[in-house]
Amino acid sequence: MTSALQPHSDAPNGTYVFSSRPRPAPTRLKYRDPAVMQNERPVVYGNIMYDQRIVRGNTYAQHILPHTSQPDPAEIQRLQEAKRRALARKRAKEQFHSGTPDALEGRKHTDVQTELYLEELSDHTEDASVGCQTDAFLDKPATPLFIPAKSGRDVATQIEEGELFHFDTEVQPVLEVLVGKTMEQALLEVLEEEELASLRAQQRAFQELRNAEMVEVQRLEEQERRHREEKNHRLKQQREVLEKEKETAEKIAARAFAQNYLADLLPSVYTTLRDHGYFYDPVQRDIETGFLPWLMAEVSKTLEKRQIVLTVLDNLIQEVVNCRQELFQNDSPP
Repeated sequence: MTSALQPHSDAPNGTYVFSSRPRPAPTRLKYRDPAVMQNERPVVYGNIMYDQRIVRGNTYAQHILPHTSQPDPAEIQRLQEAKRRALARKRAKEQFHSGTPDALEGRKHTDVQTELYLEELSDHTEDASVGCQTDAFLDKPATPLFIPAKSGRDVATQIEEGELFHFDTEVQPVLEVLVGKTMEQALLEVLEEEELASLRAQQRAFQELRNAEMVEVQRLEEQERRHREEKNHRLKQQREVLEKEKETAEKIAARAFAQNYLADLLPSVYTTLRDHGYFYDPVQRDIETGFLPWLMAEVSKTLEKRQIVLTVLDNLIQEVVNCRQELFQNDSPP
């Protein structure tokens, strides 16, 4: 930033006017990288309230930076010798100094103030109060406040008229500088606002262009998606047609093979089934399964009855023979 306070050529009293070349305001980052801050040029402040070289407020509590120059070795040695001698004197004084003698038996030492003015002690030792009944006494009047006597002499200084600075004359350069700095800061803020407005306009234009590009990209993506879906659908239909054709060919081949295989199989199967009795005459099967078993059962019953009759007849004949034999034996002479 180029700025100066130049005296006006037409002004008889040499007043100052401020002139500054306009420039864009620098970008102020909230968080800065230390590496970037080292490479940056020193910031020229437009307002003295932000200038780090200006001291504001009380300067009594400011820390004085230590000198970075190398101290003199002779001076360091001299200070060490002086400190060593002071410690030796203090140690000798403590050895030869007679301390306070010990208290007598039943007594103890108590710290007593020896200053000119008494000071109230705030630290109290632990104690216990013991009271007893006494006669009544008059109340002690309040102790007057202790006020130390005034000492020393009052000193005054007289200032005549004209000895101090003239405020109107002395304040004029300071006021001109403040006004100039204020005007400069105002111009900087106006330029910054204009730049921000320009940036916002550029951002709006960029946002509109980006929105248009995004719409076009979405349209192209949708078109590509439709083409991809149509392609997949056509491929799926073609695969289904090929699968149906293959399935039909397999069915036709299986049917032809079954016909060729069954052409010789059916007669042999029918012959085998007929030989095993799966194909029969109902009348013959009824005679074989119904009439013949009944006939055989009836014949068996008749034969059993005849056998029983023959057995009974044999038994009767045997009994008759036996009886006649016994009779014959009995009738024969001895």
